Amino acid sequence: MAGLGKRLWLTALLAVTTVFASPNTPRATWPNGPFVTSGRWIQDAAGSTVTYVGVNWPGSLDAMIPEGLQYQSIESIVSRIKSLGMNTIRLTYATEMIDQYYDNGEKDITIQKALTDALGQDGGTSIYNKIIKNNPSFNEGTTRLQVFDAVAAECAKQEVYVHLDNHISKAGWCCSPLDGNAWWGDQFFNVDNWARGLSFMANHGKTWSNLMSMSLRNELRIPLDNVTFASTAYSWEHWYTNIKKGSDAIHNANADVLIFLSGLDSDQDLSPVVNATALTPGSATFNRDDFSGYANKLVLELHAYDNIAGPGPSDCNFVQDKLSNAGFKALTDQAKNQFPMVLTEFGLEQNGTAAHDPYISCLLEYVPSVNAGWMIWQLGGSYYIREGTQDRDESWGLLVHDWSDWRAPDFVNGSLAPAVKTTFTINPDSDSSSSGTSNDKSGGMSMRDMLASGSLNFSLLIYITILTVSLMNII
Repeated sequence: MAGLGKRLWLTALLAVTTVFASPNTPRATWPNGPFVTSGRWIQDAAGSTVTYVGVNWPGSLDAMIPEGLQYQSIESIVSRIKSLGMNTIRLTYATEMIDQYYDNGEKDITIQKALTDALGQDGGTSIYNKIIKNNPSFNEGTTRLQVFDAVAAECAKQEVYVHLDNHISKAGWCCSPLDGNAWWGDQFFNVDNWARGLSFMANHGKTWSNLMSMSLRNELRIPLDNVTFASTAYSWEHWYTNIKKGSDAIHNANADVLIFLSGLDSDQDLSPVVNATALTPGSATFNRDDFSGYANKLVLELHAYDNIAGPGPSDCNFVQDKLSNAGFKALTDQAKNQFPMVLTEFGLEQNGTAAHDPYISCLLEYVPSVNAGWMIWQLGGSYYIREGTQDRDESWGLLVHDWSDWRAPDFVNGSLAPAVKTTFTINPDSDSSSSGTSNDKSGGMSMRDMLASGSLNFSLLIYITILTVSLMNII
């Protein structure tokens, strides 16, 4: 009888396995998009929580090409990111790149021309030769957009999400209130060109399996190059008008991507959105109904740079309260408008004391504790050209000048990497019981997800369970 019971038990087990392995059962495959939002969470197509943890990779300076390729291959750079356990890059671009595409008869220019335009014939040619040596798939016909494509493809290969950031209009170093890129209608910030650029990149990125989200604009700020213009244009009311315009442009071109909303004061304030207070000088408030059909695609982003002009505050309670008031309250039940929140920029000089910086330690403790995403500024150790200086060093870059190793290994290994790991662990004191997902491969839908989605026949599950229990009694 025991032998019969064992055979029957194995038969029942096979039946259960067959149900779960049925080709009609959806399987969670990376990146398992498109992503949506639910309250304060970002969720994948299976309903599992996704938390962004990553780094900024600039591609919006003068050459309008992702930085660092004269020193390393795209593969090796992405591998560096992956080695920290990160799952996202914030890849920046300039609206000028798209403007030039249209000015050039809807044809992008080559990286060879882009480099010589930005660095001169000798400097541009030298950098171009180094780039194609490190990245042999590139050649004299390779365009800037094709480099962006290659970065996205390598990130997909290594299972890293791409978040596209509209960093600036006229390509160059960002951000100053005097640079003509500060606010809609500023010297270089043409509103129609901006919306066209968002639409173009959203559509272009459809071919990237891992383009999960896009920003509307980096660090909106008061345009002090024109005080008269600023006195009438710089307001929450005008912010809302243009945010809706840009969001529509992205969504109409690519309905899959999440849309990140940045605030005023160089993206250090989103409080009227979270608190549903008047968008002054008008009386209207933020209303999800104004984003018809895609209200579940909106995410908030903030920056934290209290250390930009010197040491940041060391009182972690002060740091937390400031972030909460700026917009992190959106993660709580106290928010009038609840959203996911991602700290898309913060950073510090990468030196021997970085691992002991109290302000950054506060950020790396607080942000993971509230289950928010984050992306540190920035990855690379140098630029093709920045503010007129070729091959300029970046002391805030995680990597050394030639992008070959960590600039401050104590900080990266002792502070950053542990924070990455902590961020992927959902805090049980949060307002949701959803589980987090790291950059590990998804093995499939959970039982809860299967039942909720209707992908598993509940009656069949009950039948198999009863049969299994009965057979165990026989054994």
